Formats: sequence, C-alpha cells, structure tokens
Amino acid sequence: MDIPPKSQWTFPAIVRMQAERHDQALLCSFDDGQSLTFRDFDEQTDRLASAFAALGVGPGDRVMAMLRNGREFLVALVATHKRGAIFVPVNTELRGAFLEHQVRNTEPRLVIVEEDLRSSFDEVDTASVGITVAVGQLQALPNTSLKVFEALCETPAREADRVEVTPYDAGMIIFTSGTTGPAKGVLMPHAHCFFYALSAARATGLTADDRMFISMPMFHGTALLLQFYSALLAGIPSFVVKRFSASTWLDEIRACGATVTYAVGVMPEFIFKQPPRPDDADNPLRLSWSVPVSDSWAPAFEKRFGMRILQGYGMTEFSVPVWGDLADPVRSGCAGRVVDDFFEVRIVDPETDEALGVDKIGEIIVRPKEPGVFMAGYWRMPERTVEAWRNLWFHSGDAGYFDSEGRLFYVDRIKDRIRRRGENISAFEIEEVINSHAEVEQSAVVGVRTADAGGEDEIMAFVVAKGSAKDAQTLLSWCEPRMPRFALPRFVEYVAEIDRTASGKVRKQALRDRGPGPGTFDRGTGRKAPR
Repeated sequence: MDIPPKSQWTFPAIVRMQAERHDQALLCSFDDGQSLTFRDFDEQTDRLASAFAALGVGPGDRVMAMLRNGREFLVALVATHKRGAIFVPVNTELRGAFLEHQVRNTEPRLVIVEEDLRSSFDEVDTASVGITVAVGQLQALPNTSLKVFEALCETPAREADRVEVTPYDAGMIIFTSGTTGPAKGVLMPHAHCFFYALSAARATGLTADDRMFISMPMFHGTALLLQFYSALLAGIPSFVVKRFSASTWLDEIRACGATVTYAVGVMPEFIFKQPPRPDDADNPLRLSWSVPVSDSWAPAFEKRFGMRILQGYGMTEFSVPVWGDLADPVRSGCAGRVVDDFFEVRIVDPETDEALGVDKIGEIIVRPKEPGVFMAGYWRMPERTVEAWRNLWFHSGDAGYFDSEGRLFYVDRIKDRIRRRGENISAFEIEEVINSHAEVEQSAVVGVRTADAGGEDEIMAFVVAKGSAKDAQTLLSWCEPRMPRFALPRFVEYVAEIDRTASGKVRKQALRDRGPGPGTFDRGTGRKAPR
C-alpha cells in the first residue's frame, strides 16, 4: 500500500483523497438499509460541517456523540473534524456518574444522541452543553437548544466552513479505564488515528479484493480505527451491524462477502461455542484479528472456519505497536513483533524501570519514533499524563516478555484495571457508585478470573455494610440504573473489613487472589457461589 504524505494523515484529507479515487464505489453499508459511497461521505460531511459552523462549532470545541454504529456516527465524526473540532464518542451504555464525568471533563459544545438513548442523560448535569442534536424525535437535554440531525445534514455546504487540520491537531477523545481515579480521556492527534489504520492495513495485507465486516461498537478504536479507517484507507467497502451476535455472525459474514473481520475479548469463544455445522468452513473469510486467544480453542477455530487468526498488542493511548505475523502459528499470549519503524517497546522491572532480558516477565513500556502517532496526553488530567510517562516511556501497566525471536507475549495486567466484555472498566468508578448507597460503609472492586469467563475478568465487589443490612441482590438492583450494564458486578461479598496498607491503599491483589468463595453472591446464578 502506498503511504500518503504525512501532511495528509488526517480524516478529512483521507476522505477527500478517496472520494476522488473511488467516487461512487461503495464505502459502507449498514444493517438499517443505509449506505454511503466514497463521494457521498465527502459531500454529506461537508454539509454537516457547514451546519456545525452555523451552530458555532470551531477549532478545539468538543462534539460528543452517543450513537450506535450507523451512518450518523461516521458523518458526525468527519464533519466534526472538518470544523477542526474534537470528536468525543461515548459508550452507549453509560449513565449516571460514569456519563456525567465524561460530560463535565470535556464540556462539549453539542451532544448528538439517538432518540432511545436520551434517558441516559436524565440524571446527568448538562449545564456545560450548549446544543442537543437529535437523531430521531426527542426532547433537548436540560438547558440546551434542540436541533435535528437529518435537517442539519441538508445544510448547503460552503468551502469557507471547512477548517484545514494538521496531523498534529487533536481529532478525538476516547475514554479509557481509570485505575485509581475516574476514566481518562485519551487526546488523540489525527496522525495517531491514521497510524491505527495504516498499521492495520499493512498487518492484515488489505487489497482491493477485501471486504470488512464490523460488528464491534464504533465508539471504541478497534471498530472505528483498526477496521473502518483501514478499509477507508485501502479503498474497500465495510459492512456494519449495530451489535455482535454469535448466532448470526457466520450468516452475516457470508451475506456481505467479508474477507476480514475483528472479534476481540470473548467474541471468538462465543462464536466457537455455537453448534458446529458441516459447512462452517464454507465462507469468504481469510482472517480475524482476535485477542486474547487460548490454545484450547484457537487452532481448532482456524480449522473449523477455514481462516487465520491474527493477534497484536495495543492500547488506546498508543494504538497497536505490536502486530502478529500470519507466518507464525496462533499461540496464546503471542502478540507478535514490534512495528519498529514507528515504535520502541521494552520489558522492564515495574519498580525500577531497568530493562529485562529475554523470557523475563516485566512491565511493557512504549514510546514513539514518529511524531504524532501517540496520544497527546490525558484530557485535563496533566498529573495522570506525567505519571504514565515516567522516565520518558509510557507505562502500560501490563505484564509481558519477549522471546528469543523478538515476539512479544502478553501475560496479565499489573495495574488495577478490569477487562470485561471488551471494555476497560474503572474499579474506582464502580466503587464510587456502591459507596454512595446509604447502607454501605466502603467497598473494594477487583477483576477476578473464573472458569467460565473466557480469559477475561468478572467483576467482584467486597462490601462493608454500615449496619446489619447485607442483601447483595438489593444492592445490585439499586446499582443497575446507576452504572453501565458492563460495569455491574457479577460477584458481591460482604466482609467485616477491607485490608489496607500502612499508607491506606486497599490490598487489591489479596482480594483478587481470594476471589469468589462460599459466602459470595453470584448474580449469574442468583445464589451464593461455591469456591
């Protein structure tokens, strides 16, 4: 693939370039029947950018979007960029304190929201928001004026409304898990977003014959940047569904003729657990990018579906600096080799930052060789940015090692991060909600591994009650409308006290090691869990 000059490493520039090259060829189709050609995409984003200009959106402003996968999401994204503004996609399951933190942190000039997601803002202070843009029929958020998305898309485009952005300008803020505090907004330059696409297109070997299937949510970098943006860059069509379904996945792949897809977390294991059919291998797929995988099912997955699994290692903060090689057999934990024309990656002692040798497990640290392909920092959290960049390296908080052939193996997390159902979850934010219950003295939330978790974490809350009321089901029912579904603990155990260090920090590793026991309530079964 020819790499465009760096001056073109922005979403608007790539959209314009591909509209000229591919014109009315299909760029994207959606399961609601809508579609976009490359030319449509450029023209529709021009019109919406002019509408945004009339609403006062300009360089550096934030545009928040609570939208599912669809045309509206992508048009809003690039229209925002054509005004030099920053796009802030938020998880469609957020509510309560989780959502309010992201609104307060970014202070968006306008919020674009789907009709049936409007209620997520009911308990959120939206005083910092100026305008509600409705997808569908809904009331404005409190203290905001109301505009209708489709009406804005009919605004005549004016070239004077388009702001030229550079690869170093901020394009997006994507929130990722906090460990000892609220979720952090990763400030992503356009070059950072572009490298996601470039690295994915190179590693997967995209050609004009490929077709991309997207079933993961676009408010995450995997679907939006590794999948959609790489397909845009390669000039191939994407086929997008609103949500993943293990039972219909193969039928959807066949229907659209997809050759490449991404399925992360427990998704491929859920697919593999579907009843086998004699014609499973009769499909157009050649590969799926999937992490993590297990040796117990990944080779069999490849054989059953007649395709390859490609792995990698990345974080929102630094995209994917390590990619697998299809020449290597699929192996649990094997992320691949460093993209060494863009990044340096080391394994170090997490206490001293001293480099470790081959096969020695330590913390994975990363830094860029090319300006702009890394986050610009955590939005309005300078102390977190400095903390992460200790000794001029970004500290991932993940444990891994290099083998003798230069392949990186991911082992586990080091920091107090929870990974569940494809989401990085802040234990701190869950604790904030639980601790606000009138009958809770304190709580500690950790990720625990169980035999049925598919290599990811289940969430467990240890709770100290203020009095004698110790009803886990009642507590969880109270939490349910106050936090996203993916953040709701599966396990709850009431304890007399929570052990802390001399400096007052919770000994969370001891809680992780303890895990569910005879006295633990399991939301999955509605009863106490056996050890």
